[in-house]
Amino acid sequence: MQSKKIVVVGSCNTDMVIKADRLPVPGETILGGTFFMNPGGKGANQAVAAARLGGNVTLISKTGNDVFGKQSVMLYNTENIKTDYIYSDSRHPSGVALITVDSQGENCIVVASGANAYLNPQDIDKASAEIENSDLVLMQLEIPIETVEYVAEMANKKGIKVILNPAPARALSNNLLKNVYIIIPNKNEAEILSGIKVSDIESAKQAADIISAKGVDIVVITLGSHGALIKEYAEYHFVEAYKVDALDTTAAGDTFCGSFCVGLSENRSILDSVKFAARAAAITVTRMGAQASIPYRSELSSLDVEQVKS
Repeated sequence: MQSKKIVVVGSCNTDMVIKADRLPVPGETILGGTFFMNPGGKGANQAVAAARLGGNVTLISKTGNDVFGKQSVMLYNTENIKTDYIYSDSRHPSGVALITVDSQGENCIVVASGANAYLNPQDIDKASAEIENSDLVLMQLEIPIETVEYVAEMANKKGIKVILNPAPARALSNNLLKNVYIIIPNKNEAEILSGIKVSDIESAKQAADIISAKGVDIVVITLGSHGALIKEYAEYHFVEAYKVDALDTTAAGDTFCGSFCVGLSENRSILDSVKFAARAAAITVTRMGAQASIPYRSELSSLDVEQVKS
């Protein structure tokens, strides 16, 4: 049976990554790093994750009319992602992210948005039929907020479930949140949205309460190696993380979001979809890079580890 259709609206970037022993402090130069390039961008990462895990995926995005943009579209085609609505912008370059990763797998990232910053409502209008024929719409915040709000309203009016990963972190309008069915913030993003310092499960519940009161039915707060908290209407669930040796946390959150949508598209419950996503994300952090680290469906059974016990 064909799974439900997932439309991802978001960014495409090329990641330029340096792996070093530690992250530099301001004004410091560190020698001895290893460099590589990898396709990235939160939108593209989430689309690739959903496609590799079995989703029926369309990506709506904008790249520059340059080698990075053309190479990206070629790669997405090989992942069986529908690319008809990846627009080419002749005036602006493709997005680029500069990433430093330390020996513990932690990273710092600076993004030059390029063409991503010009994905506008007029572009969305050209893809309206694709969105309106979908079952799930997944978005992030590396494209203009006006575009995110426009898509959310369009989809919600048609009864399509909108899933928002509010990253990079920023305040969001209640007008946007009322059109969102599920929001997936990490700890820092949940703090910005709620005003609550998230330090444990109880404070995560408090943050989820405040976020859901703004009109979002379901809140999933990802807590990294500490697992994930779910508030599904009036019920709470906690999903434990998998214990793995982290090499690079880049794209772990994106893998979680993309695979979570695949779970939903296969009619899994919210809880089972989060468990499915946690397993995929755990594999991602054991590998270097963004899209290079995202697992395929066949690899999920290879994660032979116990979940962390709370």
